[in-house]
Amino acid sequence: MFKLNSKKALVTGGSRGIGKGVVLALAEQGADVAVNYHSDIEEAEKVVNEVKQMGRNSFSLKADVSRADQVEKMFAELKDKWGKLDILVNNAGIIKYADFATITEEDWDQILDVNLKGQFLCSREAVKIMGQGGRIVNISSIASGGVGIGFNQIAHYTASKGGVIGLTATMALDLAKKGINVNSVAPGSIESDMTKGTLEDEKAKAEMLARIPKGRIGQPKDIGAAVAFLASKEADYITGTVLYVDGGWLAG
Repeated sequence: MFKLNSKKALVTGGSRGIGKGVVLALAEQGADVAVNYHSDIEEAEKVVNEVKQMGRNSFSLKADVSRADQVEKMFAELKDKWGKLDILVNNAGIIKYADFATITEEDWDQILDVNLKGQFLCSREAVKIMGQGGRIVNISSIASGGVGIGFNQIAHYTASKGGVIGLTATMALDLAKKGINVNSVAPGSIESDMTKGTLEDEKAKAEMLARIPKGRIGQPKDIGAAVAFLASKEADYITGTVLYVDGGWLAG
């Protein structure tokens, strides 16, 4: 598909769900991949071992991406091990559900800190060790509000993901002179821990499937394939864009 031989990549939130799918997709195309995790080292190490079984180099890095001190420490460890970074995938994210009027300030701040500030902090450190041809892929969502479609009970999540799209465009402009491409992948409904509750509700799952022309829930590997493309040399002339991977949801 899109060869990434000898490339060094970091995927935040890479121990499960979409992040794991991205890690494995990059490794399948030849990249060495570092796996960031927040709390579950066992899951992270399982992914690391899967990458190693492919013959690639991999290791786990613990960090809360919303904390500047932890992000700086993570990138210092990464630099010590590899000396450089070619690909950063800002995937770490959280979601909480609440009617707009009941969203607490604490939850608002937590969602924005992880989902948006975390991408800023990681990207800021990444560009210090990235050279020409570097790739940053920010994971957003079709629930970003940017296409005029709203989703119930996730105003804070929508604000964070809309911010990711704006951040992506601005980063692409600022970093083009450094030879670094910045794009966003916006998943639709993907089978993961984040959607587990919805997909276990048969009625909710049926309603969701009715919105998807492809007739199926997406898999983490679907997002991994899109990220691998944007990280490859075949995507050299693509920067500042959003790639929606939603089975046709937004076309409906």
